[in-house]
Amino acid sequence: SESTLKGALPSPESLRGMVVLKGRRPAGPINEEDNPEDGEIDDEESLLHTGEISTGNVDTAVSHGVAPELATMTLFHGTNFKNWDTSIEKPTYHMHSFSESTVRSLSKQTNSRQWIEYNRTHLTRTFPSGKRVDSSNYSPMVAWSNGCQMVALNFQTPDSPLRINDGRFRENGGCGYILKPCTLTTKDEFLKPVSSRLSIKVLNGSCLPKPKGQRRGECIDPYVKLSLYDEKEGKEVCTSYTTNYVVDNGFSPIWNQDKYTFDVCNAAVAILQLAVWDKDIHSKDNFIASSSVPISCMRQGFRSVRLFDSNNTRSGAFDFASLLIEVKLKEQMLEEI
Repeated sequence: SESTLKGALPSPESLRGMVVLKGRRPAGPINEEDNPEDGEIDDEESLLHTGEISTGNVDTAVSHGVAPELATMTLFHGTNFKNWDTSIEKPTYHMHSFSESTVRSLSKQTNSRQWIEYNRTHLTRTFPSGKRVDSSNYSPMVAWSNGCQMVALNFQTPDSPLRINDGRFRENGGCGYILKPCTLTTKDEFLKPVSSRLSIKVLNGSCLPKPKGQRRGECIDPYVKLSLYDEKEGKEVCTSYTTNYVVDNGFSPIWNQDKYTFDVCNAAVAILQLAVWDKDIHSKDNFIASSSVPISCMRQGFRSVRLFDSNNTRSGAFDFASLLIEVKLKEQMLEEI
């Protein structure tokens, strides 16, 4: 009922074993101001959500009603976004849904800190653009840095953004959710993102399989691509380095050459991705395995990094695939970067 929805949202602990529904939950008759679809779409995707059907030369708009019985079962009520001041004053069970282009636009605005304030008491869902007909993914870094709780991706496409997502939620044992950093949950204006300087040296690999775990084929020529996905001033920042490739050695390739230095702007959100590729001179390089590690989980010293296949699993040929790296991490002031 409406009375039980007042106040703070229920905790994840109290929602264990439950299915949470999002939709329309009007206090009265549905009107245009509370139409959730207006706040969930961009102009570029409006055709996918308005329900317009073309019949010859006549366009017919299809209206979908909501059964009262279903409305009372719904916890989250999608609402139209006007401005953050209005959104913050709405009940906590009201939420917004934004496409990736809207996420980028809102994060660049001068009042983007209000979005973080909104996400302390409300929920925000983000989703890929409808123009991604190949089911590719957008980077979740900007949405996470603004405190968005539900960052939807196309899980059918094992690309780099999805591997970032895998690494983020591996942080809590893969249980399905993690706590947001204190910079996104407290109202302390002086609490700013922690910056740091990260130095990585790739020493060697062990038991690196052939692409897709194939048993037959020529020996691989592996190299490692190191990519830091970070956020600064509402924009995603990506810095990448690539090692040299080792010829015909997937069992125990040795690099042990250069140190790669990264300036981390937001250590609570940033993620380092270590991806192993097979060098192919005559065609496109083949992905072998990777591991995405949150900077907040990095520890100094010599570390063994477990590698995962494109489906985020370690089985069969990937059981013992790993990299040995040396990590040096030093916190510094944001002004130094």
